[in-house]
Amino acid sequence: MTARPRTLLTAVRPETQRHLYDFFDQLRDADPCLWDRGLNAWVVTSHELVSAAASDPRLSSVRWTDPDDVEDELRQVAAVLSRTMLYRDALEHSRLRKAASRTFTARSVEALRAPLTAAVDATLDRLLPSGRMDVVHDLAVPLPFNAICALIHVPEPDREQMLVWSDDVAVAFGNARLTPEEKAAADRGMSGMVEYFDSLIDRPEALLQPGALSRDETIANTVLLLLAGHETTTHYLGNAVLALLQHPDQAKRLATEPALMATAVEELLRWDSPLQLMLRRATTGLSFGGKDIAAGQAILLVCGAANRDPAAFPSPHVLDLGRTGGARHVAFGHGPHFCLGSSLARLEGEIVFRALLDRLPGLRLADTALAWHPSLNFRGLDRLLVEWD
Repeated sequence: MTARPRTLLTAVRPETQRHLYDFFDQLRDADPCLWDRGLNAWVVTSHELVSAAASDPRLSSVRWTDPDDVEDELRQVAAVLSRTMLYRDALEHSRLRKAASRTFTARSVEALRAPLTAAVDATLDRLLPSGRMDVVHDLAVPLPFNAICALIHVPEPDREQMLVWSDDVAVAFGNARLTPEEKAAADRGMSGMVEYFDSLIDRPEALLQPGALSRDETIANTVLLLLAGHETTTHYLGNAVLALLQHPDQAKRLATEPALMATAVEELLRWDSPLQLMLRRATTGLSFGGKDIAAGQAILLVCGAANRDPAAFPSPHVLDLGRTGGARHVAFGHGPHFCLGSSLARLEGEIVFRALLDRLPGLRLADTALAWHPSLNFRGLDRLLVEWD
């Protein structure tokens, strides 16, 4: 990859994904606030500018100003997601976020430690005799999915169908280029979740209930909690375990120095962020990053590039589980839209890493042919095959 990068779209190519952070370095070196003709948007890659843009009230998080203008197959997906806190600004965002914030209190998250630890141990007990597993399929998918389902009170018998719907919608959530079949599946998935949560929110144990929120807003933000509560954490766990396997010296360091776990969790988030991209749109003409941004223009904040910016993180391409200042990463976003479930994701990472290091000291890659989802928004592995003696 010696040619000067022309568009961020290059990032979804399999050959680029294998060297993604070298590509991001090229983008940042070319211009940390670069006009991308392929995407008709500004691409921002420095930590300073990504952090500033994520907190700038002149830049809106509203993705669809009019969901009715969206193509038929994705209109319902756009309509539902446009009612969520993720795609609202200022007072509207604060109102919606406040209603959902009780989900992730320190007490409610810590209460999940014991059942999550038991779930990981049970999985390893079942798989230990085989000497082999797919970290993504066996751990990274079911653990966060069941955790968020427990928080929003989705009964266990309903979770298998909910995961199918969620996966179908998530494809549209993180990919602007969809096949007709993917669009139809996303529409069916959203219809299923909306209908399901419409019945669920009338139960006394429902997490969100109409009150401060309208019924449509209640349903939409419950859908968001389900999607966001497991999709990015699944990617985080897979990416982080891969990083530990590719850096055995750091894995050994963490195994022998348990006190490093808190900084290790942050460094692994910085190293290979599950959230790669945030979208903002200028509400007015403004000067930003040395450029004149026109009202209405899109600005793409590349979190993965910001997390490898040498101006913010010395030796950014070195995995250092004892790194100080690593918590400045933007893997959970930044500013008012900082991830509401970050504490749960951190807890899940801590539990998984500790269990693998303690119980599978001989863990190693069983297949080095790695493949990531073709998404600009998220970075996650299709599978991660490992083995042990």
